[in-house]
Amino acid sequence: MSQAVLLNNVDHHDLRVIVARGARYGDDEMLAPTFFGEFRALQAHYPIVFQQTADGGFRSLALLGLRPRENLFLQDDALERDALAGAGERWDAHYLPMAIERLPFLIGIAEDEPMLHIDLAHPRVVRGEGRGGEPLFLEHGGSSEFLQRAASLLRALHDGLREEAGFIAALRRLHLLEPFALDIRLDQHTQHRLSGFHTIDERALRALGAADLHALAQAGYLEAIYMALASQSRLRDLIERLSRRHAAGR
Repeated sequence: MSQAVLLNNVDHHDLRVIVARGARYGDDEMLAPTFFGEFRALQAHYPIVFQQTADGGFRSLALLGLRPRENLFLQDDALERDALAGAGERWDAHYLPMAIERLPFLIGIAEDEPMLHIDLAHPRVVRGEGRGGEPLFLEHGGSSEFLQRAASLLRALHDGLREEAGFIAALRRLHLLEPFALDIRLDQHTQHRLSGFHTIDERALRALGAADLHALAQAGYLEAIYMALASQSRLRDLIERLSRRHAAGR
């Protein structure tokens, strides 16, 4: 269970955050929430999809796997594990989605202002130097470079997700989202179907008039739309990763 508290250098002076990657640190997620401003960085590695929410809206997601609780970018390197006494898993991509990198930090509201919080129950959070990890505070109470980076990252994610509503509204208004399904054959007896997501409707995009395209460009949305389309080529990479894992019996 989450235990989010407002971070401060008195109660939390000895907290450290483990930065290694692995399922034991909560990285075994199929999806990472994102926003249109992150699409350019994401599209080189991850498919970008859209998922309908309970209230009838949509949210943008980076696809990290093809099955629930499976992150295909977590690689278990046996040689590295033997050499480093359990270091084992690594993230096999040059860019880490903001929603993943920001953990165990989150934005909370204190006195009507967004403030940096930390989840004390998160497996990345440890106390004391002997447990490893990155320190959050300097000896005399100032923020470490690691914490400053985390705060900057969280602010960018917070602001980006807040601005995401306008982007999603534009996609819906112009009917640019369409559902898709992906059937994957892993071997003669094993198949998997990915469904429940939407992507950009290319035909609807091509049919837009000059005024709509100009409005999308002016809002900064048109580039993001093309980044989302370009990211679909990364589905092939995910399928290949899943096939290799299936062949290895994992």
